[in-house]
Amino acid sequence: MGESFIGGKSRNMHKDVRKRRIPKPGPTGKAVVFGVLERGKEIRTHVVADRKAGTVLPIVEQHVQRGATVFTDEYAGYDSLKYEYIHEVINHMESYVHGRVHVNGMENFWSLLKRGLSGTYVNVEPFHLFRYLDEQTFRYNNRKDEQGNKLTDAQRFTLALSQVAGKRLTFKEVTGKVGETAF
Repeated sequence: MGESFIGGKSRNMHKDVRKRRIPKPGPTGKAVVFGVLERGKEIRTHVVADRKAGTVLPIVEQHVQRGATVFTDEYAGYDSLKYEYIHEVINHMESYVHGRVHVNGMENFWSLLKRGLSGTYVNVEPFHLFRYLDEQTFRYNNRKDEQGNKLTDAQRFTLALSQVAGKRLTFKEVTGKVGETAF
């Protein structure tokens, strides 16, 4: 499991965009995403307000069975995991892998997400970040079929379409204008 920060560099932003997204100096200009990856299985991701224990621990409890072994980096916010889980930590100042203890799968997912955001979509508003996160999570979780064969993009597209049949997304929902009234 782990977290990552999503957002452009302030020096590359137009001053109006920077003022809107980063109202005060510091790390406030980035969105925080959190994920739980079961090795060899699926990943679950969430856009969260911050990476504090009170925010991420309920997500862990929702997706991870008590008593399971959890691997994290050395971030202090994960310290209380030791009370409910077998918590093993990798200190990135010393190494990235120590036997079975590593978070490389999670780091790989964040790398794929960030490459997709900066290379394909170029500009992502924080309001829509959860949608892009859901898309990348879907791609990651559907890399292979039940027999372990790699899915093509066409097969993954067919799978995605089969899950949206009968659902409707309006322009107002996409633009965040649900509930607004016309003047």
